[in-house]
Amino acid sequence: MSIFPKLVLASGSPRRIELLQQAGVEPHRLFPADIDETPLRAEHPRSLAKRLSRGKAEKAAAALKDDPEAAGSLILAADTVVAVGRRILPKAETIDDVSNCLQLLSGRSHRVYSGICLVTASGKVRQRLVETRVRFKRLSRPELESYVASGEWRGKAGGYAVQGFAGTFVVKLVGSYTNVVGLPLYETVGLLAAEGFPVHLNWATGTMP
Repeated sequence: MSIFPKLVLASGSPRRIELLQQAGVEPHRLFPADIDETPLRAEHPRSLAKRLSRGKAEKAAAALKDDPEAAGSLILAADTVVAVGRRILPKAETIDDVSNCLQLLSGRSHRVYSGICLVTASGKVRQRLVETRVRFKRLSRPELESYVASGEWRGKAGGYAVQGFAGTFVVKLVGSYTNVVGLPLYETVGLLAAEGFPVHLNWATGTMP
């Protein structure tokens, strides 16, 4: 039996899984927790990111409370919000969504907020909020049309994936790059390590914990 806590990721996001694997962390279980992500009236983007990440973590924790396979596990959730000022951009699902997002982001700076929430085996809640500033170049019509045609924006906050073609739009990025991708690794690894998860074990052994 492992002396280390197991990790449940309350998300099915391929990019978050890949980022954890980049850090040598392999979740023992994926348990996507879907909640209503509609912003509250006049809610600040920072508050939304924190609220949604906590909501997802707590929903997963409640659902797994009586599951013996999840006993003693750490439950990790995250949510990323893209905003121009206080205006929260949607997770683009339609061509109209992404077109509106890109037109708003073109030639301007915006902020990317990620809330991270970890529910410990004892039920304690640990949270972090990470903010990154990003500036886009002014996008030409061919660039806009080509990016829309690529389809890589689907389901992405703000209508773009910085690790893809949209990386060519970034003039300046101040803060965590992995935050913009979807999971700030420095803060996430810090939370996990503080709760006894063997983040660095794989680095030395070549096997996942």
